[in-house]
Amino acid sequence: MFRLLRLMTLSPGHFHAALVQKRALHGVHHRTHVYAPLDADTFAHLARVASFNNRPDRPTSWEIDLRAGPEYLARFVQEQPGNAVVLSGRNRPKIDLMHLCASNCLHVIADKPWIIDHADFPKLEALLREAELRDALLWDVLTERFEITNWLQRELTRDADLFGTWQVGTPSHPALRLRSVHYLKKTVSGRPLVRPWWWFDPEISGEAMADVGTHLADLSMWLIAPEQVIDYATQVQMLAADRSPLLLTQEQFGTLTGLAAFPPELRPYLTEGNLYYAGNNSATYTLRGVHVKLETEWEYESTVGGDTHECVARGTKATISVRQPPGARPELFVAATDPADHAQTVERLRDRCDSLPRDFAGMSILDLGTEAQVLIPDAWRATHEDHFAAVMDEFVRYFHTPRAVPAWERPNALARYYITTKAVEMARVRL
Repeated sequence: MFRLLRLMTLSPGHFHAALVQKRALHGVHHRTHVYAPLDADTFAHLARVASFNNRPDRPTSWEIDLRAGPEYLARFVQEQPGNAVVLSGRNRPKIDLMHLCASNCLHVIADKPWIIDHADFPKLEALLREAELRDALLWDVLTERFEITNWLQRELTRDADLFGTWQVGTPSHPALRLRSVHYLKKTVSGRPLVRPWWWFDPEISGEAMADVGTHLADLSMWLIAPEQVIDYATQVQMLAADRSPLLLTQEQFGTLTGLAAFPPELRPYLTEGNLYYAGNNSATYTLRGVHVKLETEWEYESTVGGDTHECVARGTKATISVRQPPGARPELFVAATDPADHAQTVERLRDRCDSLPRDFAGMSILDLGTEAQVLIPDAWRATHEDHFAAVMDEFVRYFHTPRAVPAWERPNALARYYITTKAVEMARVRL
């Protein structure tokens, strides 16, 4: 018997809670329920969903049943009008909310990060056991898996004739390096993003590595051991971690939040009238013996474009890189490890691209002399906001076919949050 997925959004404090509803989805009921405090975060969420309904191009038709007030969580537990929960808000309580949902046999799509401190790692282990016992689907909003350059990079690194095998690397020269730069001041769905004050509190939101570092940790496993189970206890060795703050003036903070002054809750992070935001982290570790370095950075704003991503994967035969200059799209490059093999590498790259499924036809290769660029057709490209719809498609598909969920997803969720939270713990001890 076909069941419609009926969404309940619980305390939406982050704009990602709305982006999973940016388009209508087959198999999802148009009526959704929101349980939340009656605050600015909730009003902002309702406004975003309303904008999807009112846009001229392919408008959605969501009907929202708002059940807001101080007793919203008790009402949620008692009423449960849906069968799946969207969680994207304050990160600190997220793991407890997920456990509450799973213990009530509710499926959950929860935005990263699920935990921000390593002290909560046992809670994550308990959550996954509870979800398995209750047959509850837990899904992470891992949008970077749907970026076409990341997908192609994984396909090419799996080609032994082109890439060879993974180099081992060293801590100072890792075989895999992932770096992301995000900007605090940005536009979402055509409107300036207003961030809540608590987003800048590391005790609520977590440090950068615990948050956006989740994507990088996931991609490291996705590339080095695709579709394989990772045992964090035996196959991940944390080596080093570091952190440094981003300094924000009161004027910059006001521009981002709409607040005239820093709230009292952020006083511990103020120095000489400026806010020290925990926005920059790095982590070095080995994954199945391969050295990996992750770097997460936040800046106030970009004068030329949005967030950027860089990934360098070094094999015995070739280095395959994703590079995204500020203001530009990410692009994919391949260079022979031995420059003498350049012509052979380019030819092998052409053959590999020609062998991709018909749905990915239209690629071409540009020989740049010292490396080759993979020219990706515009039809393959999607925006970062479009990736949320792709994640939601995947969640809906697994909701209807739960046995299709890959066996490696749950253990690898443990591995990625072990990497991110252990890195934060190590960086704090170092200081």
